[in-house]
Amino acid sequence: MLLKAAVMGVVEGLTEFLPISSTGHLILAGSLLGGFDTESGKVFEIAIQTGAIFAVILVYWQRLSNTVTHLGTSRDAQRFVLNVLIGFLPAVILGLAFGKTVKAHLFTPVIVAAAFIVGGLIILWAERRPASSVRVSSVDDMTPLDALKVGLVQCFAMIPGTSRSGSTIIGGMLMGLSRQAATDFSFFLGIPTLIGAGAYSLYKERAHLSMADAPVFAVGLVFSFLSAWLCVRWLLKYVATHNFVPFAWYRIAFGLLILVTSYTGMVSWHD
Repeated sequence: MLLKAAVMGVVEGLTEFLPISSTGHLILAGSLLGGFDTESGKVFEIAIQTGAIFAVILVYWQRLSNTVTHLGTSRDAQRFVLNVLIGFLPAVILGLAFGKTVKAHLFTPVIVAAAFIVGGLIILWAERRPASSVRVSSVDDMTPLDALKVGLVQCFAMIPGTSRSGSTIIGGMLMGLSRQAATDFSFFLGIPTLIGAGAYSLYKERAHLSMADAPVFAVGLVFSFLSAWLCVRWLLKYVATHNFVPFAWYRIAFGLLILVTSYTGMVSWHD
């Protein structure tokens, strides 16, 4: 089981911050590996997101520590924190209001596949937009309204297969953020979002957990952290000179894979 947890951690870390939906990949990996269809297994899949977000904290440690240090005196630091909080708020409100409904009705093969394919098409559309449409080149240039807009599009990630990072990065680009600014803000916004989701899930499902689950969770968190650290560092270099078109075609292909594996009964795409 520890080996399976390590594999799941790697899958989470590699897919959480790419615009390809970690949820869809975890469903596929969990179904193929087996052993993650229990209540504690579902909590595990959410909890290991925390390991991935620690990787973001490490990569951006200098920026985050400077922000905290100068929060009382710097207007830029105060505006940055305010923007992150504004972007985080819609996910809290809509997540608490509609989270159960989404899990009950939207975890179906057709919806997951459609989210992958439609998301891929949106990425292709976003990347075809002219460079002149960019009006925000850096996270520091974002306004509270920009942050709110990105926070609202992040809520589309409640639909399984959509991708939180995909929603925020591509949504940000469509709203005038540069590819770099949208990617950076997606990472920063992921810190409270994923830590909050993980903590809330652990608390809500605490009755289904025991100390026997601790080694499995620990292994998953460690491997999620390590793989996410490598992935984030790579992605930051990638976006400096490349676009997201390859991820769009990957999403479309993966959506078709979902339909095939569901139709043949190879994978159960229900939460």
